[in-house]
Amino acid sequence: MKLLKKILIIAGISLLALILVLAGAVFALWHNEISTVMSIEMIADADEENKSAPVYIMDVSGDYYFDKFISEGGASDDGELIQFVVDNITKGIVPISIDSPDIGCSSFTCKDPDGHRYFGRNYDFSTSTGMIVRTDPGNNRYASISSVDLQFLGIKNGAHLDSMMQKLICLAATYAPLDGINEAGVSCGIYMSYQGKEDDVVATDQSTDKPDLTSTTMLRLILDYAGSVDEAVELVKKYDLHDSANTSFHYMVADSTGRSAILEWVTATDETDTDGTKRELKVYYNDDDSVLGEKEAENEFQYITNFIVTPDYYTSEESMKGLDRYNEIAIKINPDGGNTEGLMTKDAAMDVLKTVGRRKWDAAKGVSDKNTITVWSALYDLTDKTATWVSNEKFDDPESVFTFDFSYIG
Repeated sequence: MKLLKKILIIAGISLLALILVLAGAVFALWHNEISTVMSIEMIADADEENKSAPVYIMDVSGDYYFDKFISEGGASDDGELIQFVVDNITKGIVPISIDSPDIGCSSFTCKDPDGHRYFGRNYDFSTSTGMIVRTDPGNNRYASISSVDLQFLGIKNGAHLDSMMQKLICLAATYAPLDGINEAGVSCGIYMSYQGKEDDVVATDQSTDKPDLTSTTMLRLILDYAGSVDEAVELVKKYDLHDSANTSFHYMVADSTGRSAILEWVTATDETDTDGTKRELKVYYNDDDSVLGEKEAENEFQYITNFIVTPDYYTSEESMKGLDRYNEIAIKINPDGGNTEGLMTKDAAMDVLKTVGRRKWDAAKGVSDKNTITVWSALYDLTDKTATWVSNEKFDDPESVFTFDFSYIG
């Protein structure tokens, strides 16, 4: 009996040691990912009456391998990006998908009487689960606060994150930002540009000897490495752009100095822009955009929706998706031509976002398309490095209006 007892004790100690070793190995391999998943928290619930989905926040631990992603040449399509994310972040055991549905959206810059520079952004789509992603990667990269539509990662129909598998999928959210701000006061957004003949959208798919980036990883590049608009543009010039999921995008970037730029990849006109490999980058700065038109030349502020601003691109005004909201933003900021600086209070800037929010806009104008909801509105203060973030156009609901800053940085 004593021998049996001794054998059982030794076996128990050995089993415990094995469990501890395995637990240690799992923690060593997954400790950043475990911390990231454990940080996920719902900050706003769904609202059936408003057709809105829940909103979550996630604090990312570690550097999420983006330096490695860049050093290995990025990705030239969604398949390559998915493979990198699965191999490095989910350790080969969590399947990931990336989808880019048709989206609307609009942005603008302005400044308040105290000199604060702002970058406003509406993200228009349909009922969709949103997530605030906060990073602090270190290694000479900037911390950032960004907005992610989890539908891009396959979490569809405004779902709650009820399962561990769904939360593990969210580990890929760092690679799918749609807008955001970094600690240097640089903000950026991407917007569908619907390029191609009629409704046959053609993705930008550059093919040179440069390394490759997809749409959302280009935005991540800017948030992680750009300390100014000029740095952002120089970074973008070093890469071939490959738009995700057979869609096309253009970008707007701004910084705390008041400088901003619209970045577009175009060739020829909308009737002949059917070969994504031939597109070239065009950059229009807010202080050098007279080529875009008289009002753009006069206004120091800049704005964007979904149509290509490159001159002589369109053969008909009907093809200019978002032209009505584009014109409305200019009128709201500078109604009589006397406010070329784009001077307005923070509340007035929020009111611009409210005016072109899709629920209000569609009701007022009697229009409708696939993008009937503004999933979020964000006003980034590039001076104070803060974000005022509104869920689903609930501007007057304190429980749906959030303020984020970089105090989380350790």
